[in-house]
Amino acid sequence: MTKLSVLDLAPVVEGGTPTEALRHSLDLARHVEAWGYTRYWIAEHHNIPGIASSATSVVIGYIAGGTSQIRVGAGGIMLPNHAPLLIAEQFGTLASIYPDRIDLGLGRAPGTDQVTWQALRRNATADVGDFPRDVVELQHYLKDPQVGQKVVATPGAGTNVPIWILGSSLFGAQLAAMLGLPYAFASHFAPAAMEKAIALYREKFEPSEQLQEPYVMLGYNVCAAETDEEAQLLRSSSMQSFVNLRRGMPGKLPPPVEHYEYTLPAPEQAMVNELSRCSAVGSPDSVRTQMNNFIEKNGADELIIVCSIYDHDARLRSYQITAQAMELTGQGEG
Repeated sequence: MTKLSVLDLAPVVEGGTPTEALRHSLDLARHVEAWGYTRYWIAEHHNIPGIASSATSVVIGYIAGGTSQIRVGAGGIMLPNHAPLLIAEQFGTLASIYPDRIDLGLGRAPGTDQVTWQALRRNATADVGDFPRDVVELQHYLKDPQVGQKVVATPGAGTNVPIWILGSSLFGAQLAAMLGLPYAFASHFAPAAMEKAIALYREKFEPSEQLQEPYVMLGYNVCAAETDEEAQLLRSSSMQSFVNLRRGMPGKLPPPVEHYEYTLPAPEQAMVNELSRCSAVGSPDSVRTQMNNFIEKNGADELIIVCSIYDHDARLRSYQITAQAMELTGQGEG
């Protein structure tokens, strides 16, 4: 059975605050834990008014501290923004406080614009091309220290926090396969290379200490409601946010607008429609059918669900409908 997990950006809605967004994230995490989701991942982004998860490791600690069983992690940490030792210490600390519950997904994009990226790193020589080397260095810090090792992550060494490679291109697939790591593809916002990336990863995979067989997680958008019509309306908030971001005008998550997609020019309609390849929108029956068809076609081991809805209660209900439709073990009214 394909596992289901949650990818959260702690969305800040129009008229809302980061404080409210983070409290809603914790509330969502507690509910999806009860409904049988496998893990709850936080994504790193910067200088975007509608995303409150920039201090990703801090938010992970907040979520893990407010839950008891669900795995909590990064989906992901944008490693070019950080020194590997710093991330090893942060996630080693989290793993020491919450044993066997912390995941570390790594991406090579900056998660922001170039000006903000420069402000984060303050290093003109930094290059995303260093990503493979940084991943290996980070792995080194999380393993048992070697005799005579001069730099030891404390906490961190010996925690063996599970590392995932994230990506939206063939590069990440190749790296994950070479290092024998699980692979999470960002199909929820960039589905173009999904099939090729999955095939390449599975073909080239080399077993490692962490993982013996390839493991594929796919990002997937879900907006579920009692009826197809209600779900289509609720989805318009995330569509507006996506279009605004692509226009270079990121903002807070806006309230829903009826028939929003029909107000867009043809190129933007096509851009939004492309996301439908990796989306389920509608009633419980509609969502079940769409998700099962997607899983059957791609053979994903796990889907990580993205659901950006303006109203928090409606967002909770969407995740609950999804759990019930896909028959997760904990489907209670929670």
